[in-house]
Amino acid sequence: MAKHSVGWVASQKRWLLAFLVMLSVSTLIAFFIRAAFDTCDRNLDVVDKRPSTVPYSDFIVGASPNPLKFMKSKLVLLVSHELSLSGGPLLLMELAFLLRSVGAEIYWVTIQKPVDTGEVVYSLEHKMLNRGVQVFSARGQEAVDTALKADLVVLNTAVSGKWLDLVLKEHVVRVLPKVLWWIHEMRGHYFKLDYVKHLPLVSGAMIDSHVTAEYWQNRTRERLRIKMPHTYVVHLGNSKELMDVAEDRVAKRVLREHVRESLGVRSEDIVFAIINSVSRGKGQDLFLRSFYESLQMIQEKKLQVPMMHAVIVGSDMNAQTKFESELRSYVIQKKIQDRVHFVNKTLTVAPYLAAIDVLVQNSQARGECFGRITIEAMAFQLPVLGTAAGGTTEIVVNGTTGLLHPAGKEGVTPLAKNIVKLATHVERRLTMGKRGYEKVKERFLEHHMADRIATVLKEVLRRSKSHTDS
Repeated sequence: MAKHSVGWVASQKRWLLAFLVMLSVSTLIAFFIRAAFDTCDRNLDVVDKRPSTVPYSDFIVGASPNPLKFMKSKLVLLVSHELSLSGGPLLLMELAFLLRSVGAEIYWVTIQKPVDTGEVVYSLEHKMLNRGVQVFSARGQEAVDTALKADLVVLNTAVSGKWLDLVLKEHVVRVLPKVLWWIHEMRGHYFKLDYVKHLPLVSGAMIDSHVTAEYWQNRTRERLRIKMPHTYVVHLGNSKELMDVAEDRVAKRVLREHVRESLGVRSEDIVFAIINSVSRGKGQDLFLRSFYESLQMIQEKKLQVPMMHAVIVGSDMNAQTKFESELRSYVIQKKIQDRVHFVNKTLTVAPYLAAIDVLVQNSQARGECFGRITIEAMAFQLPVLGTAAGGTTEIVVNGTTGLLHPAGKEGVTPLAKNIVKLATHVERRLTMGKRGYEKVKERFLEHHMADRIATVLKEVLRRSKSHTDS
């Protein structure tokens, strides 16, 4: 009888885990806007900053009222520079699914596709097809015809600007008035006139953070001598699906136990993690240096703390990048293999957020344009150790919901000290996590965003129509 009971519990646990992991895939359905910039610039719209008082359930896809219902039967063409597990394409897919949910007719084209379509591209395309998004070639006549008859064309990322001249050619002028350009880039090499020369003539630009919007306005004016179009600042938001897992204690406990068991981490150990694609710009190398330095500090000061681990989610050894090889060599050199764990890149971030204790957002240079993993971690009541750069500064309140450190090599020791602080002060760690969760509930939920993205799309469609009428 006892054996039967144990087997039944184990079976139920496996079933619940499979269900939750499958559920976490649907974190793809989150996105949108938070606010805007200062009204001193006429080209930068201010979206109402007050939190919505409409009940959350009223904004669930399929419920009423839905602020995007005016998009029903609208024809929208989405132009992505690539199709991958990176932030830009996934955000555009979320927009596609959101608009499909209200009855919009959605078409998708991908500019850069590998000769041999990989498993990721195949999987994502079929996910879209299954949701009613029609996918076709970016360079065929079908793309031109769709762009000409569309109510709205969304260009995703600065690089997508090349598609206008390459494919539309003489039809570019007719399409520009109905283009919404969604920009996620913060790096200087995207400021090429070949990419963005048509930017002043589109109906609007949508950018993920105030810092990035200001950067684009200054750089386009000073370096390229062009003017930004009407610009909206777009903060992202957490899906209801992710929030359901984050707020379910049983689900979190099951996921936490399973992931920690798979990593060889005990329940009492402290886990710091970066969840980002592995690249130099995301700062995994500097994080590992900080982590090692924090271990040295704890040893030198003879501090009593549980065993600490570093987890890097976003690995891809199939790509055999020099950078990832350097990371793994560093771990071996410092003899911390038992404390550092590499996890392949995945869409299912919820299990790892449930399993860790602190998120590290260590993006370098100008930082993240926004960094949605930050608000996802805060939903799981995790404190965030982030670089004081980019969109992270618009999310993390230093000393309240997390701790900030400088980007670059000068941030290595401050981050190490912050790791030690949170490792040695349990109450502080828990309090920061709770305050982060409260901020998410106040600003970064799906229903906060849906109403504001609707405002943006209405404005873009209105300007497009007025241009056509004139």
